[in-house]
Amino acid sequence: MDWILYLKAVILGIIEGLTEFLPVSSTGHLIVAGSLLDYTGQEADTFYIAIQAGAIFAVCWHYRQRLIDICLGLFSDKVQQRLAINTIVAFLPAAVIGVLVASYIKKWLFNPIAVATALVVGGVIILIVEYFQDKKTYKPRVETMDDMSWKDALRVGFLQCLAMIPGTSRSGATIIGGLCIGLSRKAATEFSFFLAIPTIFGATVYDLWKSRDVLTATALPMISVGFVVSFFSALVVVRWLLHYVSKHDFSAFGWYRIFFGGVILLTWWTGLVQW
Repeated sequence: MDWILYLKAVILGIIEGLTEFLPVSSTGHLIVAGSLLDYTGQEADTFYIAIQAGAIFAVCWHYRQRLIDICLGLFSDKVQQRLAINTIVAFLPAAVIGVLVASYIKKWLFNPIAVATALVVGGVIILIVEYFQDKKTYKPRVETMDDMSWKDALRVGFLQCLAMIPGTSRSGATIIGGLCIGLSRKAATEFSFFLAIPTIFGATVYDLWKSRDVLTATALPMISVGFVVSFFSALVVVRWLLHYVSKHDFSAFGWYRIFFGGVILLTWWTGLVQW
């Protein structure tokens, strides 16, 4: 593998790690970046999904003690049991719907214009939600993710299904959606991280199995490089985001989405870039 492909893997790995847990759509950014780097096609689509596992390992590392506590208390600690059950419940809608529609989404929506449209629409939704959040005079109904019911988890799970549309953002759908159903920022953010573990691991394994025929000798080294880079960059973002949400809302990400998506649509409409 030549150094150009290694460089592309590093760039895309950084983008994945930096955007996976922000409400800005990591897949959307990878599709746009891949188009600019001339790395597209079925192999590229598989690469984008595979390196998400690196970002998820970063979450596992950050929450390693809590994951150990869940395993040790699975049959004795009601708090750990509730979180484990809620995570499974929230994962199920995406698991079922994803198997049914994943191939159609990859065929028709894995392109920069669809991504840009979803980025703008999602950005507007974030700004609207944050506007009404500012007007609230009551506290969130659910303060921590340990206080969530299985019904709360199921609602978040269905909201996560919206993120199957590239550009929507899995984190954006679960965090902003969580705010809408009464979760606190901390609860919505942390549960979004936990829910990402089975969701993205499952999507990665499923997609790699379905795409095993395109995993060439060139693709595997790229995936390995992207995986490692995404792990370290995601680890930084996870720690930063948990600190950020304690003092700020998500309006800045809404404006960023609108700007980024708008630039893509403008360059496409004017013909400056052939997406």
